[in-house]
Amino acid sequence: MNYRQLTDTEEQQLRSQGCTARNWRKVLVKDGFDTAYVRDVRFSGDIKLGVFGKEFQLPGGISVPSGIYHAMLHNVEVGDNVRLYNVNNYIANYRIGQNTCIENINSILVDGETSFGNGVRVAVMNEGGGREIPIFDRLSASLAYVMTLYRHRPEVIKVLEQLVDDYAAQQKSSMGEIGEDVRMINCGSIKNVRIGDCAVLDGVSRLKNGTVNSNRQAPVKLGSGVKCTDFILASGVTIGDSTLVDKCFVGQGCIFDKHYSAGESLFFSNCQGMHGEACAIFAGPYTVTHHKSTLLIAGMFSFLNAGSGSNQSNHMYKLGPIHQGLAERGAKTTSDSYLLWPSKIGAFSLVMGRHTHHSDTSELPFSYLIENQSETYLVPGANLRTVGTIRDAQKWPKRDNRLDSDKLDCINFNLLSPYTVQKMWRGREVLNELQALSGINTEVYGYNNTKIRNTSLLHGRELYTIGICKFLGNSLISRLEKQELHSMDDVRAALRPDTPTGHGDWADLAGLIAPLSEVTRLLDDIESSSLTLSQIQERFREMHANYYSYEWTWALKHLEQVWGCSVEQVTREQLLQTIDEWQKAVVDLDHMVYKDARKEFDLNSQTGFGADGDSSQQKADFESVRGSFESNSFVQAVLEHIDRKSALGNSVRAKLQKIQ
Repeated sequence: MNYRQLTDTEEQQLRSQGCTARNWRKVLVKDGFDTAYVRDVRFSGDIKLGVFGKEFQLPGGISVPSGIYHAMLHNVEVGDNVRLYNVNNYIANYRIGQNTCIENINSILVDGETSFGNGVRVAVMNEGGGREIPIFDRLSASLAYVMTLYRHRPEVIKVLEQLVDDYAAQQKSSMGEIGEDVRMINCGSIKNVRIGDCAVLDGVSRLKNGTVNSNRQAPVKLGSGVKCTDFILASGVTIGDSTLVDKCFVGQGCIFDKHYSAGESLFFSNCQGMHGEACAIFAGPYTVTHHKSTLLIAGMFSFLNAGSGSNQSNHMYKLGPIHQGLAERGAKTTSDSYLLWPSKIGAFSLVMGRHTHHSDTSELPFSYLIENQSETYLVPGANLRTVGTIRDAQKWPKRDNRLDSDKLDCINFNLLSPYTVQKMWRGREVLNELQALSGINTEVYGYNNTKIRNTSLLHGRELYTIGICKFLGNSLISRLEKQELHSMDDVRAALRPDTPTGHGDWADLAGLIAPLSEVTRLLDDIESSSLTLSQIQERFREMHANYYSYEWTWALKHLEQVWGCSVEQVTREQLLQTIDEWQKAVVDLDHMVYKDARKEFDLNSQTGFGADGDSSQQKADFESVRGSFESNSFVQAVLEHIDRKSALGNSVRAKLQKIQ
């Protein structure tokens, strides 16, 4: 940019309009600068002013001019068509982008050198320490997962912490930045904060030591009474209504509102927090809490829906708040539920009541944990057949608030994957072992500080078998449905894996589902100090992009166990049998979901409708509000799913039957 000093005429005009300067020679302007747009301003330090002339349209139809009015500026660079109006204290050490409007603000300053929240240590999961991780602008859920939980790889952690510290050092500056097209109205104190393009700050109380990573695709919006300290806000974040954020990373598309309070925590894509409190939590994607009485503390969650009054305890009044817990993806807690850490809750499980016995149900996913006379009763697999589980899996992709094309978190939305199916496979083995050890006539089995009734064990084993058949069949059908098949050689060629990667255990890295072998390979490369932060993120993206190739490698290995032979020896009859079992599993599971959905339309559900009428008015009132069971969109989708999958199975079966 080419700047020049003020002419004598311009200097005199500014003086006549109430402006002062410590040294007028340090006030530089662009050609085209018009003194009419600068009034009652005190300048000190190095000042650069752009060209003013734009009109800003305010809500209610009011039009106001750009320019600087009633302000004190120290070491400030003001872009073209900026409006600074009524700065109660001062603005110091900032670059302000063009078309930005700042009105009725107390102070904006950088004091000394700052990294704008990059490098701040967050004591996530364990309040007693030991899992602190440094946050930074580009932190992803998968990287944070490794840094938080892989403390058994100290060299990996050391390298990653150094990489983040180096990044934070690169961000250090004694000058702050406010981007282009920013709106800051009626705000309090802004100190050591970097603000990206198109951010909207309306009534913010205080921001200190942080970064607001707003951009044109995904603006950040901060509302009345918001206070943030030692923070990073990713693109597309919305925070309002006196929410408090202290030592937190808030990921893309997150929404905090209604007096929410969060401290020492990490939140990744599409989390929502309202009314309640979070303390030292790792909130993976879609961790949601909407209720005043809900506390999430010292735990790791993802795809969580926390009911009102959900609480956990990490303090046994002995050595302090040193305990922690994990709720694997898709867990739910009902109203007034309670978990005493340490505990580990299996994927897609539902927690009801109070649980104080440190249960580990990670190998029995899709379960109910039910309190009965202070004991934890486990109902394996029960959540596989509920309408809520299926609805959750369908709604998550639709509720992705991320507008930024540069998505930091790799999120796999699949309900059934090698990660969950390996757990069902092991869960079935666990149930078989329990029955073999204690006998088939045992009324109640003990497992990892829980109790399992005999009927629950039998039904859980059946549900796991159905879930496994459905997943393996899905993988097989997906592999064959679009292939031209003229011989068994064509079939075997279509079924051969694209990659040897995928065997063995899989992990859920806070949304990214990947083979543990790939994760381990990445950790080895990190340990050798041969990767940058951006290269590490690219490796996570590669794992995500290759998911279906890896999935097929895993699925084929388990299909071969079912067939009792390799893919090179499988017969057409075995494939047809697998398709038949898949069709039955899909239909049986959908019918269970259909039956569960019907409960939402039974007579009990109609209680409270038709308040002053008879049963016919009750039914009419209910249907006018809720609709009929048959017309419900979800119910119709279930029936269409049965028809669609049946037709797909028939199509692939017909292909195979034509083979000679």
